Amino acid sequence: MQAQSQQPVHPAEGPVRDGIPEHGRIPRYYAVKVQVLDLIAELGEGAALPTERELCDRFDVSRATVRQAVSELVLEGRLRRRQGSGTFVAGPKLVQPLALVSYTEGLRQQGIEPGRTLITLEHRPADPGLAAELRIEPGDPVVHIERVLRADAERVGLESTYLAAARFPTLLEVFDPAGSLYACLRDQLGVVFAGAEERVETVLATPREALLIGTNPALPMLLMHRVSWGPDGVPFERVRSLFRGDRLSFTTRLTPTS
Repeated sequence: MQAQSQQPVHPAEGPVRDGIPEHGRIPRYYAVKVQVLDLIAELGEGAALPTERELCDRFDVSRATVRQAVSELVLEGRLRRRQGSGTFVAGPKLVQPLALVSYTEGLRQQGIEPGRTLITLEHRPADPGLAAELRIEPGDPVVHIERVLRADAERVGLESTYLAAARFPTLLEVFDPAGSLYACLRDQLGVVFAGAEERVETVLATPREALLIGTNPALPMLLMHRVSWGPDGVPFERVRSLFRGDRLSFTTRLTPTS
């Protein structure tokens, strides 16, 4: 069996060409990764990947090389590990628009059934940072809604929403935790979304978050912060959404500025 090494560059396109470093040699694990990608395309979504031993024999490499190649494909969402079952070809990532639409609307546009599991529904005092974002006083009550987000029954994220309680005194009376909060605000309470500011960054989940979402704490997550406001320009909600980086991607449309 060949030891881990780097092999000379050869004519290639696509992911192999993109992965060739400037010194012109392809890391052995990366060459195996590309071969596994070809195998994934042959197998199709949901198919089981051959065992590590079988991949070692197939590509004539060490187990460490195979593990590195497969681990990267898991991180990228091309493969999925199931405890006690093996590694399987993952389906395409879900696409969520970066726009003033709810999680529900974004998934249903793709023919995917959204779902939510309520974790927390409470009134709590606003800390100074939250109070500044919502333009209320520190200690003022806010409604806190925390829910696990699902897509076709699969857990894909965790969402925490904070709204000024004084502005929405009847929210808990009309809100269905299993449904769309945006639809409730719009249809039941007459809220008009005039704009929002959103920031996206990569993080690792806390142990609690990883347990709720059902993911490996080592997998990268996409963290979104959103503050929304109405026609009066006053913010009325702050949302913190944590999504699995291996299952979700985001899209937006850009236009030239004048």
